[in-house]
Amino acid sequence: MLRVYFLQHWFNLSEPAVEEAPYDSRAMRAFVGIDLGREGAPDETTVCKFRHRLEAHSLGEQIFALVNAHLAASGLILSRGTIVDATIIDVPSSTKNKTKTCDSEMHQAKKGNQWYFGMKAHPGVDSKTKLIHSAGGHRRPRARLEDPA
Repeated sequence: MLRVYFLQHWFNLSEPAVEEAPYDSRAMRAFVGIDLGREGAPDETTVCKFRHRLEAHSLGEQIFALVNAHLAASGLILSRGTIVDATIIDVPSSTKNKTKTCDSEMHQAKKGNQWYFGMKAHPGVDSKTKLIHSAGGHRRPRARLEDPA
């Protein structure tokens, strides 16, 4: 139950979502230690009662502090995830650059059942705050510096 509690907090899951998580994710099922051939995942009511019991005795914060200290000592840092959105910047297929040739950064891409011509942008979005923290994109290859010798 404690591992289910950790999953709930680490992945910001509701009780119904943490009940379903071991069925949907092999990694979460292995972490929790559930063998679906022998037992099911704890139901949301059981998870909720366990969480309330930990909170009533102020144990949740203490346990997380100990686990986080142990993980940090092992060189692991837990943080919220990042969502990377593959946005397509659509341009007309006849786009030409200054040399009157098609831009080498422009490509065809399929999103759903529709084809687009353009380039992809990959902004990184913090999964908790939903703020964009990086704006990656399709970049030109860097020029190689040759050794003058």
